[in-house]
Amino acid sequence: MGEIDIITLDKNEIVFVEVKTRSNLNYGFASEAVNQIKKKHLINTIKYYLHIRNLENEFIRIDVIEVYIKKSRTYVHHIKQAIE
Repeated sequence: MGEIDIITLDKNEIVFVEVKTRSNLNYGFASEAVNQIKKKHLINTIKYYLHIRNLENEFIRIDVIEVYIKKSRTYVHHIKQAIE
């Protein structure tokens, strides 16, 4: 159906995380790559995951993690509840 980068638990929420990496900002911020089409695919994949595991009534959250790599340094920015 699709792929989800990270699935984890945070207290009583199932958290689905999309990870985007950039080495520069020539094409914008990493989170901007999660456009409407990507959101639709991600949401459909999450719905399928919840359905096949009988988790439809659980609380969920969708986060985005931006990873920036510059001159052998790595910067991480975690955006909670990035997609509603």
